[in-house]
Amino acid sequence: MNDKFSHLRQNYTLNSLDEKEVSASPFEQFHRWFDQAASHATIEPNAFVLSTVSKKGKPSSRTMLLKGVEDNGFVFFTNYESAKSTDMKENPQVSMLFLWLPLQRQIRIEGLVSKISNLASDEYFHSRPKESQVGAWVSPQSQIIPSREFLDERWKHFSEKFHDAPVIPRPEHWGGWRVDPTSIEFWQGRESRLHDRLKYSLDDNEWIIQRISP
Repeated sequence: MNDKFSHLRQNYTLNSLDEKEVSASPFEQFHRWFDQAASHATIEPNAFVLSTVSKKGKPSSRTMLLKGVEDNGFVFFTNYESAKSTDMKENPQVSMLFLWLPLQRQIRIEGLVSKISNLASDEYFHSRPKESQVGAWVSPQSQIIPSREFLDERWKHFSEKFHDAPVIPRPEHWGGWRVDPTSIEFWQGRESRLHDRLKYSLDDNEWIIQRISP
């Protein structure tokens, strides 16, 4: 065993997680924890790891940014032609993982993903900084490109194209996805690795809370 890794240990003693104290709604509980993470100056508290599985059963993970919790679904935006979007079109079952180390907490979400409406994608797209809107046109996400200069040239092209445009149109290949959860697990680090894990599972449109052994 490599000592560079095996000696690393952190004992978790900040908080506990009790069934009597959590909300009956996992979404309300999510907002509680998210607000606490944001107030503790956690860097990018809306960052999460999105895991997808292709139709051939190949898993893949990447870090994304949550942009909303609407209609009991978690919303994020990306290129519809990216590798992640290809996976989600083939297999809508995904997982999301939020990790907030300063609070010794994580939230794990499993559910089904679907595209949001074009209107909702348009609304969010036009709320972004102009540079980000141009960037959505520039990058053929997940595709092999010949060089960094390729992106620089495309940036110059689209920057000039939309320089005087009063409104930059949202590209058809870019928009939002929403994850409708079937389970949400709240994890609180505890001493001696005996962590608290409370799992909300959707059963006949009702959320059931169960304690999971660490």
